Amino acid sequence: MLKLTPAQRSDLRSQAHALDPVVMIGESGLTPSVMKEIDSSLNAHELIKVRVFGDDREARIGMYESICSELGAAPVQHIGKLLVLYRPKKEEKSDARGKRGKGLREVTIVKPSSSGTKKPTVQKVLLKGNERVTAGGNIKRAKVRQSSTKKSALGRSR
Repeated sequence: MLKLTPAQRSDLRSQAHALDPVVMIGESGLTPSVMKEIDSSLNAHELIKVRVFGDDREARIGMYESICSELGAAPVQHIGKLLVLYRPKKEEKSDARGKRGKGLREVTIVKPSSSGTKKPTVQKVLLKGNERVTAGGNIKRAKVRQSSTKKSALGRSR
């Protein structure tokens, strides 16, 4: 179980105030699928709310403690039927430039024949990180986002 200082806990409580519950625990309690869902939500968001549908306060406290101990999360707040959990994200491996891009990936493109009676053509293609395959089987590059002239002018005047 992760330990938090009172200042960290207070900051996390204020961040969690605007969150909606992402996992609901029903009458069957903490099943393996619910634990897996809580784990994946913590991996994605770090800070989550869990709603427990049950009137037994002692059972909710037991669930809260078992979730924190099994998943290595920190208990932030238990108020009513809402549980707030925090677990920092694990560091992801990145390439030499510090970006998390995937680089080249192999994609199989299947195009039906124009007459519909012949075999479809199958083609394996290597795509770069900024390319995608359209519905028609063509390869397109992502367009560079246009920057706002107003925002760039405001940034220079400061």
